[in-house]
Amino acid sequence: MPEKVLILHRFPKSQMARISQRYELMDAAGKKPGEVFSAEQLASVRAVLAAGGQRLGGDIMDLLPQLGAIVCYGTGYDGVDLKAAAARNIAVGNSPGANASSVADMALALTLASVRRILVADGFIRDGSWAASKPSPLMRPQNGMGGRKVGIYGMGEIGRRIAARVAAFESEVGYFSRSRHDVPYRYFDGLEALADWCSVLIVAVRAGPETYHVVNADILRRLGEDGHVVNIARGSVIDQRALVAALTDKTIAGAGLDVFEKEPHAPDALTALPNVVLAPHVGGHTLQGHVAMQDCVMANLEAFFAGKPLPFAVKAG
Repeated sequence: MPEKVLILHRFPKSQMARISQRYELMDAAGKKPGEVFSAEQLASVRAVLAAGGQRLGGDIMDLLPQLGAIVCYGTGYDGVDLKAAAARNIAVGNSPGANASSVADMALALTLASVRRILVADGFIRDGSWAASKPSPLMRPQNGMGGRKVGIYGMGEIGRRIAARVAAFESEVGYFSRSRHDVPYRYFDGLEALADWCSVLIVAVRAGPETYHVVNADILRRLGEDGHVVNIARGSVIDQRALVAALTDKTIAGAGLDVFEKEPHAPDALTALPNVVLAPHVGGHTLQGHVAMQDCVMANLEAFFAGKPLPFAVKAG
């Protein structure tokens, strides 16, 4: 009989089709496991599949007495309580770098859309303003990408691929991360210094307590009135209220967001602004990205059930 895997969070069935060919999937459909399955059914679960950005704490782990592995679909694992998992001898795995190229593409798409005001231009045609020669202050010429100073916050797999793409647009690239890397880009020793230097800040840092709201009103002010901020990491990194204020009072020129503090994101003050470009957390949502993430999931599950260490293990700390 195939091994059982509990799906803790909501995933489209298409993403689970390949995994279901190898394992018996118990789908909680985004509900708490105890609301869907009996204690007897949960007692035999040894592995779970999770969305790494959603909460998975010790209380959930304790519902699964035989749990030995938490496998995250995707790069993120910030929702998993790693200390609680380690205390219970539960291995945690993810899909590092699997969707890096796809997310980097989205970062550039949002950057270009914000800097070149693509949505404004699209609306200018659709509402008849262009045909009517109607003036629009948002259609004034903007600085392009050539010669722009683009700062990347975080230089992991995604950050490196963003940097390579940005450099192809004849922009200067700088970065700040926890450590200096062997890359051909200017290193800054703090986020404040990076924001003072650049006019486009792309957030590609891993979420955690140390990065919560670190892109705040002060950082946004440092970008300047020609500044743009792009976030393809986690919504928690940016103080969203400060961002709304900065976009409203023209402290910065624009923003491109694929992630939000609360997801799914309902219409609000942010979505009403014309100088922000929005996407529903689909940076890694490409066919290639999903195949690569599934490869990592399958490898982690296969190793776990074979009694071997996870090939893509997350380390607590």
